[in-house]
This record gives sequence, structure tokens and C-alpha cells, in this order.
Amino acid sequence: MMKWQVLRAAAVLGVSGLLVTGCSDSEGAKPSDRPPAAATSDAATSDTTASDTTASDAPASAPSAEPLSAKAQAAEKVKLAVEKRISADERQFGSGVNSPCSTSSPRMFTATCKAAADATSDAAGVALTEIDGRQGFATLDSVARKLQTAVRTYHTLGCATGPTAADTRTACLEPAAVIAQGFDDLRGGANAGLAGK
Repeated sequence: MMKWQVLRAAAVLGVSGLLVTGCSDSEGAKPSDRPPAAATSDAATSDTTASDTTASDAPASAPSAEPLSAKAQAAEKVKLAVEKRISADERQFGSGVNSPCSTSSPRMFTATCKAAADATSDAAGVALTEIDGRQGFATLDSVARKLQTAVRTYHTLGCATGPTAADTRTACLEPAAVIAQGFDDLRGGANAGLAGK
């Protein structure tokens, strides 16, 4: 009788073991195939952190362009007016070493330089009219006035008439050099006005 009870108890334990094992494997996966709960939690945290980092790393949208201030608008208007005035004359006469008033040019003592000088003086006059006493155009104002003075000196000395006196020819060199550089200097002054200089 005792032997029978022992066998019965062993059978019950074996069936119970099968049931427990069957329940744990009922989803078709071995326990070793399932990731530990801590690993799953770490992966989720990592994914969240990555998405947060990606979101924070995304470039912010560019701010919309702000409207120009009244001073900036005035500077732009002056620049455009000066550029428009000097562009045509610069194409006609050239500037710097290409100007007929360049001290290395054989035309420096001719009517061709006189015409370039007059055009440069007119462009300087346009710049001064556009500035109209406003602040922030000190460079352009200085350049324009210097040019007009140089043109007056060139005319006063009679440089365009081909003077023969050595002292007169020497005196013509300085104003002619200023006139030859005039278009470039006016452009630079207009650009400086954009920065309030």
C-alpha cells in the first residue's frame, strides 16, 4: 500500500511539472529567447533619449528677415543712386589706371581727361545731393568733396590744355590721380554708408 502511494505521488508531481512547463512555453518561445525585462526597459529609454536628442539637434527655423530701418533704407537709396550715376561714366571713361586721368596716361593733359573729370565731379555732386546732410555717410561725403576740389584744381591749373611748364605739369599730377580713382572711391564711400561710416 505504501509503495502505491509513493508511485501515485510521483506521478502527480510529474504531471504538475509538465503543466507548469507547458504553460511557460505556451507562447512558443523558449525562456532564453525572451529579453530580460531590464534590457527591454533600457532599450526603450535609449530610444526615447535618441528621439529627444534628434529633436533638440534639429536646426531651429530661420528667423524671418526683419524690415530695414529708415537709416538702412536711406543708405541703400544713396548707394543705388551713386552706383547708377557712376556705372555709365565708368564704362565710358574707365577708372584707376584705365582712366584718361591716370598719371601714366598720355591723355592726362587732354580734353578727354577733362571730360572724365567733369563726369566724376557730377557723380560726386549726385552723392552729396543724395546724402543731403544725413548722418552715417562721413566717408562718402569726404570722398565726394575731395573729388570736387581735385576737379576744380585740375581746371584752374589748365591741365587739359597740355601745359608745357614743368611746374604746372607736376602740379596737375595730384588732382589727376584723385580724379582717376574717383569712381572707385565713390563706390567705396557708398558701400561704407551701408555700415553707417
